[in-house]
Amino acid sequence: MSDGGVNDTGDVVYYCDEMFDFETISGAIFIVIFIFSLIGNVLLLCVLVIDKNLKNVTSLFILNLAVSDLVFTVTLPFWAVYYLHHWVFGDFACKFITAAYIVGLYSSVILLTAMTVDRFVTVVLQNWPSNHVRQRCAAGACAAAWVISIAASVSDAIKVKVETHWNDLSKCEDPSDGSDVNVGYYLQVSLLFFLPFAIIVFCYSAILKTVLQTSNRKKHRTVVAIFCIVTAFFICWGPYNILLVIQSLYDPIGCYAIECLYTAHAICRILAFSHCCMNPLLYMLSERSRKHLGQLLHCKNARRKNRERTNGQSTSVIPNAAFIAQNSALMLELPSK
Repeated sequence: MSDGGVNDTGDVVYYCDEMFDFETISGAIFIVIFIFSLIGNVLLLCVLVIDKNLKNVTSLFILNLAVSDLVFTVTLPFWAVYYLHHWVFGDFACKFITAAYIVGLYSSVILLTAMTVDRFVTVVLQNWPSNHVRQRCAAGACAAAWVISIAASVSDAIKVKVETHWNDLSKCEDPSDGSDVNVGYYLQVSLLFFLPFAIIVFCYSAILKTVLQTSNRKKHRTVVAIFCIVTAFFICWGPYNILLVIQSLYDPIGCYAIECLYTAHAICRILAFSHCCMNPLLYMLSERSRKHLGQLLHCKNARRKNRERTNGQSTSVIPNAAFIAQNSALMLELPSK
């Protein structure tokens, strides 16, 4: 939230002119992202269920990524209200939404890393004993992603709490400050973001080198699809995480530096939060996924047309019944005259 031109950086307090209100813009954009992400990821889950090919390792990873994105998406309306107004949901919601935010972020990182390692072993090493063993490894990786991300969220959920500041606005934030907090944050970000990024870069360097030496077009398509999903994640989340590290190390001096850092943080945050609606778009690039989506939408349209046809038949029966009833009444009345 904006402090209305008052910025405290350590022992020095700067009274700056009113800065551009990115909080209101962020809140409005988060609502739009929430709508697109909810629709896209629900459709993606429906497509995966229609496909009935969840024994496929890639489909299993995509399914878990969609669930991870939905977990993150659930937090967006709360952040939207927070940035548009202030935190009005209480202390428990502050902790729960923070935990869900961390779970959605880190589960995505771990799942993408596991998917990349799976591609690396399949394409480069080519030594999986059997598809059954590969499926069990993938299921174990998905379970581990959820366990690790939930465990990582616990410490953040415990630390955050609702505090009321000088302007009578409540904030959901971590009030602690100190070197121990920074060390814990650096360790978490290094292990759960930058280390997976290094693993992914190494794996894809080897994958691309191997793929370029083969002529298997199907294998090319799979590698390209996963590469696009991974790249989209780090393009969205990379700048935001790097900026958070910079903010923890750098104290801006002067209003211009403060405003630049504030603007960069707001833009990077919007870019990072928009990632949850990227995976459905990238997954739908494949012809097979578009085919299943078309079948899903066709089934919905067919059901709607059937309902309209049934309703039309029902409404046509009512006038006919009324007409018959009128004729019967006339026939009963005629002999009495």
